[in-house]
Amino acid sequence: MNIFVPGRICIFGEHTDWVGFYRRINAYLEKGFTIITGTNQGLYAEIKPHPNKLIFKSSPDKNGLREIFEIQMDKNKLLSIAEKGGYFSYIAGVTYQILTHYHVQGIEIDNYLTDLPIKKGLSSSAAISVLIARAFNKIYNLKMTIRGEMEYAYLGEITTPSRCGRMDQGCAYGNKPILMIFDGDKITVKEIKVDKELFFVIVDLKAEKNTKEILNKLNQCYPFAENETQKKVHDYFGKISVNNTNMAVKAFEIGNAKEIGELMSKSQADFDKYIGPVCPEQLTAPILHKVLNYNKIQDYIYGGKGVGSQGDGSAQFIVRDEYSQNKVIEILEKDLNLSCLKLSIKPEQKIRKAVIPAAGFGTRLFPASKAMKKEMLPIIDRDGRIKPAIQIIIEEAINSGIEDICIIIQKDGREIFENYFKKPLNISNFNKLTKNDKDYCDYLIELGNKIHFIEQEKQDGFGHAIYCAKEWINNEIFLLLLGDHIYYSSNGKPCVKQLIEVYEKMGNSVVSVIKTPIDKIYNFGCIGGNWIDESVLSITEFIEKPDIKYAREYLIIEGFEENNFLSLFGQYIISPKIFDFLEENISHDFREYGEFQLTNCLEKLRLQEGFYAFMVDGKRYDIGLPEEYKNTLNNFS
Repeated sequence: MNIFVPGRICIFGEHTDWVGFYRRINAYLEKGFTIITGTNQGLYAEIKPHPNKLIFKSSPDKNGLREIFEIQMDKNKLLSIAEKGGYFSYIAGVTYQILTHYHVQGIEIDNYLTDLPIKKGLSSSAAISVLIARAFNKIYNLKMTIRGEMEYAYLGEITTPSRCGRMDQGCAYGNKPILMIFDGDKITVKEIKVDKELFFVIVDLKAEKNTKEILNKLNQCYPFAENETQKKVHDYFGKISVNNTNMAVKAFEIGNAKEIGELMSKSQADFDKYIGPVCPEQLTAPILHKVLNYNKIQDYIYGGKGVGSQGDGSAQFIVRDEYSQNKVIEILEKDLNLSCLKLSIKPEQKIRKAVIPAAGFGTRLFPASKAMKKEMLPIIDRDGRIKPAIQIIIEEAINSGIEDICIIIQKDGREIFENYFKKPLNISNFNKLTKNDKDYCDYLIELGNKIHFIEQEKQDGFGHAIYCAKEWINNEIFLLLLGDHIYYSSNGKPCVKQLIEVYEKMGNSVVSVIKTPIDKIYNFGCIGGNWIDESVLSITEFIEKPDIKYAREYLIIEGFEENNFLSLFGQYIISPKIFDFLEENISHDFREYGEFQLTNCLEKLRLQEGFYAFMVDGKRYDIGLPEEYKNTLNNFS
């Protein structure tokens, strides 16, 4: 398995993670507010289990040489290495914490590439700590959330002599901006949704700074201010930084790069005024200010500031566009001999496409399925019209903002679907219709213009049907609906729209789920998970049709009454990475129940990218079952 962990950069609110920690002692201090994001650079590794050792291969140095760290999975030996300090102490420290809390064997980690600069305010130590936590989580299916990986990385790093802040392990959230709020021991993490792509340049100033000296001088100002200088430190890391950071959150959300730049420059000026006098030897930072004010780059930037603990370590700029990003790098590297990195923060991909598998025979509806595709079974909709079930599904998707629909069909089913959605009614029948129904014929053709058909040559399971849409999806995140499920919203907002809004909030793959009693879970795919808020969970496991014993042991949902679990509702928003796992199953002929399934691939996707579940406010009607079809006819409209 391959994994990637980026570095992280603090864009606003540096130092407020540890300042907020002092609220345990001085409640009059402000909470810490910090905006960080993962970089485009980081650590790449291939991981696999080992029976009894931790083996870590470092990435090659400039001469192609690699170091190998190897140690028995023994808590005392790991703790001893961790407490000594040094690069491998982070690896040992996190492994020690994992071994203390989980029953795991060993692991082998090949860090085959690192393109993240070391000791430049980009939290390379936190990245390696998260890498170790994530490797154990993935290999041994420890069912940690991203937040869980972040916590174990932090525990591991403070097992070493390092005294990192709590923001550092935020790199676990990847290349997306997050707002972290620090209140004593409590940390709140909120993902920031960006409306437009933003372009940054990170600059290695190639100078020296003493971070320990900076932190020592600043910590002397806490928890209580004893003079006017220390009071100014409290003011800056309190209301001034909080205000700048919260204004920056709003600017990020609307993609206002100019305002972000102005706030960066203001934050640097405020930092110089209020914080610089505490440690002038380090924070006067002449090289930082020379670069921030370098005349040749001013036409390309909106603003800039220092990074991390500040001083002459690194600088960051937000620039006007991609061209400006390249120009700033060109100028600084040529004129000042500095090293630069690109950082781009992109908006979440819009959900444009939906896939609806409709190639099954409908065995449970025989002999009706011999005469009619089950997806074409008539349903009385809420507008009073009798429609084929699949039209109701398509309309819900279109009404929720989906632009293109792909229906997976059998070859002999194409004519049925095309006659309905693509071809005009013959003229003699058309003339018998009312004016309203004639207009409805035009509506059906318009609907058909948004529909594409892909043939599944061999009916080889749900997973195989979805795989048929790989080329059409073209590496976009997509909506997946079932061709024999229709959905009824309980709050007036379409169930698909509810799901899309959760995706827009969480920025990752998400599936709708519904509470299901224990005597019915064997019919469905189910999940385990941990609550994030009152309706969203971070999934810890996907499993197809679990038995009662397994559900009671592994799928308990906190707060649910006994013998109630969460099953899949039949609506999914899925990363295109799913096609890699489907292809792997198909190429290796890995089947379940004689067919290629989806659920095991969802589990692999969860392990690699994370996955959310949403408790939808609605009901599902499975028309593929005789009793459920009867129930649908009686109750749906």
